[in-house]
Amino acid sequence: MQHAPPIYRHVIGLLWFAWAGYWMVSSVRIKAAVRRESTASRLAHVIPLIVGAVLIGWRNLPWGALNARLWPHSLTAYWIGLTLLIAGLAFAVWARVHLGRNWSGAVTVKEGHELIRSGPYAYVRHPIYTGLITAVLGTAIVSGTVRAAVGLVIITVSLLRKLRTEEAFMRETFAGEYERYSADVPGLVPFTKPRQSAPR
Repeated sequence: MQHAPPIYRHVIGLLWFAWAGYWMVSSVRIKAAVRRESTASRLAHVIPLIVGAVLIGWRNLPWGALNARLWPHSLTAYWIGLTLLIAGLAFAVWARVHLGRNWSGAVTVKEGHELIRSGPYAYVRHPIYTGLITAVLGTAIVSGTVRAAVGLVIITVSLLRKLRTEEAFMRETFAGEYERYSADVPGLVPFTKPRQSAPR
C-alpha cells in the first residue's frame, strides 16, 4: 500500500493548531459565570483529555505495545481520517459560533444564559463534543496505532462524563424546556431520535 508522504502528516497537526488558535481567540469575550462545576469535577475530565491527546499526538512513546499498528500505513486511511478530522473540526466551530458568548471550557451557567437550539444544536444537543470526537476519530485512523485507539477511547469517555455534568446543569437551569429539547434532539449522533414533542 502507498504511504502518505511525510508532509501530509504535518497537515493533521496544523489543522489542530488552527482549531486551538480559534478556540483561544473566541474565548476572550464570554459571559460571566454565575455557577461553575467544582475543581475536582473539572480535573476529572481535563486530565483524561490531556492523557488521550498525548497518546494520540506523541509518536515516540516508550511502550512498544502502544506503538503497535492496527493497520498498515496507506493513503486510503489517511484520506478517510483527514476527511473526518476536517468535518469534525468544522462542525465544532459551527457549534461554537452559534453558542456565542454562552460558551465556556468548564461546565458553567452564565449570566443571562440562553438555551441555543439553532444551527448544529437543531441536530444534536452537544455538537462541539460530536465534532471533537469525530475529529479525534479521524486523527486516530491516520495514526493507525494502538496508542491512538486507546487515546480515542479515553477522550470519548472523558467527554461523555463532561456531557452528563453539563446535562444536569441544563436541566436545572431550563427546567421543562430542556426536557422537551432532549425529547426532540439526540445527544451526540444526528438523526437518531424521532421527534416526540408536539410541534411548537
